[in-house]
Amino acid sequence: MQQALDLHIHSKYSRACSKNLELEQIAKTCETKGVDIIATGDFTFPKWEQDIREKLKEENGLFSLPGSKTKFILSTELALIYKQEEGHARRLHIVVLAPNLKAVKKFNKYLEDHGFNIKSDGRPILGMSAQELCKILFGIDEKFMLIPAHIWTPWFAVFGSKSGFNSMEECFGEFTKYIYAYETGLSSDPEMNWRISELDNLTLLSNSDAHSLPNIAREANVFDMKEISYEAIYNIIKMNSIKKRAAGEKSKFGELLYTIEFYPEEGMYHYDGHRECKVRFSPEETKKHKGICPKCKKKLTVGVDYRVDELADRKKGFKPKGAPGFKKLVELDKIIAESMDIKSRTSQKVQQEYRKLIKKLGTELNILIYEDLKNIRQETYPEIAKGIKRVREGRLIVEPGFDGEYGRVKIFSQKEKVNNKQAMLF
Repeated sequence: MQQALDLHIHSKYSRACSKNLELEQIAKTCETKGVDIIATGDFTFPKWEQDIREKLKEENGLFSLPGSKTKFILSTELALIYKQEEGHARRLHIVVLAPNLKAVKKFNKYLEDHGFNIKSDGRPILGMSAQELCKILFGIDEKFMLIPAHIWTPWFAVFGSKSGFNSMEECFGEFTKYIYAYETGLSSDPEMNWRISELDNLTLLSNSDAHSLPNIAREANVFDMKEISYEAIYNIIKMNSIKKRAAGEKSKFGELLYTIEFYPEEGMYHYDGHRECKVRFSPEETKKHKGICPKCKKKLTVGVDYRVDELADRKKGFKPKGAPGFKKLVELDKIIAESMDIKSRTSQKVQQEYRKLIKKLGTELNILIYEDLKNIRQETYPEIAKGIKRVREGRLIVEPGFDGEYGRVKIFSQKEKVNNKQAMLF
């Protein structure tokens, strides 16, 4: 059974997150998007944990609202800030998946009993190392899963240029063998990660890290699952590293079919630069300027593309045996807005066309990936169908993001936008 999973989102209790991120609205959005299994996010936050306990019904380690087909998996993201033996400050974001509410309760109680503040933010900041976290979680339940989040982003990531490590072993030590997966993050894609041979030992996952409802499933994972359960998800993630796939090892519960990817250039840390100085550099330009901003003379924020190249032991274009497939997408409402030459994806005209297409053709992921273009043309403007076709083919112009600023995807030239707009008037 094919299932789409988004294993990293937040609730309304996390900083800089939408107040609409409530269980009912998340479930409804997943039905529109085509997501079958979604992270709860933020299970360490007391009020959110209470909502989960009171509103969701458990079945096989997954949870759902009455009358909803959307399944939830218990999850949170933790921010670890600490110093290692050599004195370097480390900042990591770790996604944690939990096997049951009993394990969640024990972990939350441990944090409270040891003086950690879990009531101020859905993504709590913990002064402990990655190895300490592993020891605590696996001491509670061996079926916890730790997934290093958006592993390349500069500030809070295992390989981040500002405070990360140069290997998983350096970060997780003796617990490295219990880390089964990593998250690419919006600013990298599978092809970039294939350049790091060490990552062949782990399953590549992509998740949305959504801070609002529209961003759910902007990245996701598609599994073929023989059983819908936490145990199945756990085992599929454990058994779908490139190394295991290349060796013919398989999970009895199914497999990872492919990941759904953001165009990495659109990610806010793909290139290097200084946002305040409006300086955006490719890795080559950064090296030319010796990592210094030509305007303010301070160090540039080194982005994901540069950092990948720094740690890579393989050339660009290398594809390891056993690597799963992936599909790069642009969200449907963004395509509609671009096709109609409307700046905001949330505008009334864009959302009206979006709802019409969903009603006629099914979920957003179905429209973007599977639906026949002939059927799409019959239900909407030909310009929108052309936009979907171009995204499928990767025929886009992208201005890379840098230093916390998202990149910009362009499907049509300005002249084409004007012509599209005129055509839609008749």
